[in-house]
Amino acid sequence: MNHISTVRQHLLDQMQALRSAITPEAVKVELERAKGISDLAQTAVNSAKVEVDYLVATEQTESEFIAQKQELPNGIVGIVRHRLT
Repeated sequence: MNHISTVRQHLLDQMQALRSAITPEAVKVELERAKGISDLAQTAVNSAKVEVDYLVATEQTESEFIAQKQELPNGIVGIVRHRLT
């Protein structure tokens, strides 16, 4: 499932590719790719901000994009979330 952690992982992978580029030509190609990925990531972040605004306006508390729902391990029957208000 795609969510904000997927975006974060792609950005980290691209930073690693930039560090691994050896020749000036390779660096140029990686920088162009990094710019494209950065632009797409910014679009995803802006989309998440709009989603948060929507959740607040509609008094909802969950989003599959921002936080992936996880199954509880065997024996765990619930989670208590503490929130600052």
